[in-house]
Amino acid sequence: MKPEQSPVIINAISELHRLLELPRPLHPLVSLFDNTKVAARKKQLPKAFIFDFYNISYKKNLKGRSGYGQSYYDFDDGTMIFTAPKQLITTVEEQEYFGITLLFHPDLIRLHPLGQNIRQYGFFSYESNEALHISDNEKKNVLPVFKNIEDELNHSIDDFSQDIIISHIETLLNYSNRFYKRQFITRKTINHSLLARTEKILNDYFDTENVMTAGLPTVEMLAAEVTVSPRYLSDMFRSLTGQNAQQVIHEKVIEKAKELLSSTDLSVGEIAYRLGFGYSQSFSKLFKRKTNLTPVEFRQRFHHN
Repeated sequence: MKPEQSPVIINAISELHRLLELPRPLHPLVSLFDNTKVAARKKQLPKAFIFDFYNISYKKNLKGRSGYGQSYYDFDDGTMIFTAPKQLITTVEEQEYFGITLLFHPDLIRLHPLGQNIRQYGFFSYESNEALHISDNEKKNVLPVFKNIEDELNHSIDDFSQDIIISHIETLLNYSNRFYKRQFITRKTINHSLLARTEKILNDYFDTENVMTAGLPTVEMLAAEVTVSPRYLSDMFRSLTGQNAQQVIHEKVIEKAKELLSSTDLSVGEIAYRLGFGYSQSFSKLFKRKTNLTPVEFRQRFHHN
């Protein structure tokens, strides 16, 4: 069996340009190019990359598959994907698509507020099967922003260039944030099904003895069970319930704790152990924070009623 090829680590945007046989980037920290200009040359490249910079791609009329993280996704028309530095990006043969790729290095935004705020855009941590699908009307918002960045890159670099480019990137990210919120709504049926699956997984987890050996369920564990990325799961929960995935897990813990406190004579320490806590103090602290009562106070109030 032929061994898998190790990912190629690409540290600079200019390095990727050389691999794709593109002209030198007009700005050392930013690049924007039409994918049709590199489609043929991509077949000569390794199948996996790790970029040391951000990648935002708009794709349409895609045939074949592309992926990032560890999964693949069959893209439809009007799709946007977002990858952060150090993420694995993969391509497969017979891929054919038209669209735009925007690359920007972390150094571009390092001293700008976006350098800190970019962590708020959770879609950079989504998997490829959680890509953003944009409508024709949404394209009318997005494509001009790419064009504005292209125009600025073709302008001679001056004292304003970096701030203007960053402002356009922020506009693109804010539109994408809005459209992802819309996608959670338009896919509510699918997401409610996902919510029901996670509910069952949590119930089954707490109904077995696994919790006593494996400990409290984590967002990563729950996300892996339903095959989505942890960040997507949290954002989906927040859209549907107003709570992130960690809060949903904690709510389930409290629900089970109340059940045990009200229907058994188990000590607080025994209940904490049954729910996967290493220390009963941690359980009592969480219970107090969520209910404004200690476990003992809750049990007493319940029996008094």
